[in-house]
Amino acid sequence: MRPCSLDLRERVVSGVSAGETCRVVTGRFDVADAAVVKWSQRHRRRGSVGLGRVGGHRRAILAPHRA
Repeated sequence: MRPCSLDLRERVVSGVSAGETCRVVTGRFDVADAAVVKWSQRHRRRGSVGLGRVGGHRRAILAPHRA
């Protein structure tokens, strides 16, 4: 599943900030309730709805056994 666009996230958060309930915003933009709550919390915490870190480095499972 691909991440939602930044534009959609901003419109969702602006709806919630304007006083609409999460359920109303969910129905209008056709996104999950959990996404609306998560994006709103992220906006309050960080001031941005952009993606955080995605992915990262993962050590090879067999690295200790290479020798």
